[in-house]
Amino acid sequence: MPAPLLELRGVTKRFPGVLALSEVSLEVYPGEIVALIGENGAGKSTLLKTLGGVHQPDEGSIQIDGKPVTIRDVNDAMAFGIGFIHQELNVLDNVDVAGNIYLGREPVMGGPLRLINRKKIHADAARYMKRLGITSVPTTARVGDLPIAYQQMVEIAKALSMDTRILLMDEPTSSLTLSETETLLKITQDLRAEGVSIVYISHRLSEVMQIADRVVALRDGKNAGGLSREQITHDNMVKLMVGRDIAFRTPAATKPGETVLEVKDLRTQRYPGQNVSFTLKRGEIVGFAGLVGAGRSEVAQTIFGVDRPAGGQIIMNGARLPAGSPAAAIEAGIYLIPEDRRKTGLVTSMTIRENITLPALGRYSSAGLLNFGKEVSESERLSRELRVKAHTVEQRVKNLSGGNQQKVVLAKWMALEPKLLIFDEPTRGIDVGAKAEIYDLMRKLAENGVAVMMISSDMEEVLGESQRVVVMHEGSISGFLDRPECSEEAVMRLAVGHHQAAAT
Repeated sequence: MPAPLLELRGVTKRFPGVLALSEVSLEVYPGEIVALIGENGAGKSTLLKTLGGVHQPDEGSIQIDGKPVTIRDVNDAMAFGIGFIHQELNVLDNVDVAGNIYLGREPVMGGPLRLINRKKIHADAARYMKRLGITSVPTTARVGDLPIAYQQMVEIAKALSMDTRILLMDEPTSSLTLSETETLLKITQDLRAEGVSIVYISHRLSEVMQIADRVVALRDGKNAGGLSREQITHDNMVKLMVGRDIAFRTPAATKPGETVLEVKDLRTQRYPGQNVSFTLKRGEIVGFAGLVGAGRSEVAQTIFGVDRPAGGQIIMNGARLPAGSPAAAIEAGIYLIPEDRRKTGLVTSMTIRENITLPALGRYSSAGLLNFGKEVSESERLSRELRVKAHTVEQRVKNLSGGNQQKVVLAKWMALEPKLLIFDEPTRGIDVGAKAEIYDLMRKLAENGVAVMMISSDMEEVLGESQRVVVMHEGSISGFLDRPECSEEAVMRLAVGHHQAAAT
């Protein structure tokens, strides 16, 4: 057996009040894919960030090619042939696709001025985007104008453009469609065949089963065991991660009540030529399915008032909502859990307590003075209910794992007694244990009469949680599926544009 290309021994990393990694060891051999699994907060992302030069270990050693190395920063990691695709997007919104891919490594033309060779940058960037199957996005496009899925593909193209020997991938498919995911998985296998070693984090265990040569599990910042290729099964991975089995779920059986939300001929800014009409009832979970770019998030943002509608009506409990007013939506009991939690769902520099109580400070105030004790009590209660893993509610949200950040977003709206809760990709980047907790919360909300609108690109999630499915394609609703009609084939047929007549 060849010597390991990468070897970690006893790596420990501490943050204020948190032991993120405790004596973790890992070996990665040339040309293999090692899947790193574990619940949110287990230390997976911290381990990759330590390898990628974002963090430095407090104890332990890292060896590459059998030689001890010190990775002081991202430049060191790149010099050692380590490429990193982060879970949270790491792009510059105001820079074009080519500029993001070659940021800091721009080729220059000859001559005393050493001007950037823009022609070469765009030609090379187009080649890497094509390798990912993306030919519809020009390399001159501003990245901030692209959907999240395409922004993620730019990140992947950037990693591929480097002379990478060890590729770290932290939830790379979390925002991708099924076809884009298959493309990426094929690329990882091609890279492995070329001798590239890959450390791959994904909560989609089907992906792990498809591509991983070995599995290494972390639990509470420590090694929890490993699996060889022939041992990799869904049940074995779940047992390593959480110590219990999580069974496949069937949709909740709550009986919907009266209509809460009525959307009539709604036209969004992105698709002003398409009308969208549907209803949501008390106590039901309605899944919104479709490919990336279908317009689901735009509908959600328009209902919540983030975007002004190009036309149509939004009626909540019989009253028409004013256009483009989140305050009016919140007053009516409509709350949105956005797709990008870090950018639009949280103030990451604030504490857990501050984020939870921020939308309703009036509830914690008297005569203009904030009741700190009441704030702490309420935020602690909600943190316990949602099982937020943190040392204290005074911990800053930016230091939480992705799944725990999502729970904080949920907690701040749970304090306000919602009537309609819109979940946009509620479990993106969240482990199987935390997913089950969020699904239980959705069902509890429905049982208590809350209408739940769930936008998801996870087919298993849509089929497992929805009592009814609305499928969108290019800004319009292509069909409605009642529970007996729901199947992956039926959803995908509508998602690719095969419209069918159906009643709301």
